[in-house]
Amino acid sequence: MNNIVIRNMEYRDIDNILELENMSFSTPWSKESFIKEIKENKLARYIVAKGDDKIVGYGGMWLILDEAHITNIAVHPEYRGEGIGNKLLNGLVEISKEMMIKRMTLEVRKSNYPAIKLYKNNDFIEVGIRPGYYSDTNEDAIIMWKEVLF
Repeated sequence: MNNIVIRNMEYRDIDNILELENMSFSTPWSKESFIKEIKENKLARYIVAKGDDKIVGYGGMWLILDEAHITNIAVHPEYRGEGIGNKLLNGLVEISKEMMIKRMTLEVRKSNYPAIKLYKNNDFIEVGIRPGYYSDTNEDAIIMWKEVLF
């Protein structure tokens, strides 16, 4: 899919995002969580990937001082493997650069090999483990950082 447009998430996107969220995560965020993130959280930035007149992915982060913490990235199962996750990650990196953010971090499930590969291919490095981080399965999280964005 070549006609992907990355843009800021809007309130009208939330129902589509929830559908995507439920397909992607064992403990999905609620509608209220997304509303709060885009309407109230001044530190949050969320973007969507739109293609074929529908939302096929989204990503978000919190900007805290000079660091960005990626909260989530999800791509519709039918569109995985087409570079959309990479476009979303690059979109978050570009926003971070514009905001003079120096570093980015995230946690990823130890078993999420496609996401780990995506992050490593974009210069994120593994720096530690959060044991039992995911409460639904008690799975460990790998902590990753990307240093010096600009």
